[in-house]
Amino acid sequence: MTRLCRVVALAIVIMPGPAPADSCGDEDSAPPHPSYVEAKVAIDEKRYAAALPLLQQVLAQNSGDANAHNLLGFAYRKTGNLDAAFKHYSTALRLNPDHRGAHEYMGEAYLMVKNLAKAQEHLRVLDRLCKLPCIEQIDLQKAVETYKARRKH
Repeated sequence: MTRLCRVVALAIVIMPGPAPADSCGDEDSAPPHPSYVEAKVAIDEKRYAAALPLLQQVLAQNSGDANAHNLLGFAYRKTGNLDAAFKHYSTALRLNPDHRGAHEYMGEAYLMVKNLAKAQEHLRVLDRLCKLPCIEQIDLQKAVETYKARRKH
């Protein structure tokens, strides 16, 4: 279960009622491609390089899958290929400009290349997209604060 799903599950327990349609983030309601599921497992296990060919397989069948582009960008970022990460985050955002995960991860990638201003742009988008605080917004805010604190020392 993704961290966002855990947050939503807790909210459902606290506030009973129907869960929002996008209760687990930006994912579609259609069943995901089996290679996408396998890639998510690999990423959860921090086997980022193993996720790369799985996500490339998903995109070979559906190049318009914003979630697969976002996850592929994440796997590339975690393996140190920032150019490929930025490319796939950008594609995810072109396909879905409101993709919260892609905004978070793009912001985190910008911090890795010491571009605080661009990271803050993505945080502002998340501030707009998340009516209540969302996990992507919270995580990017923490990353920005950590980045700023390190720069002061």
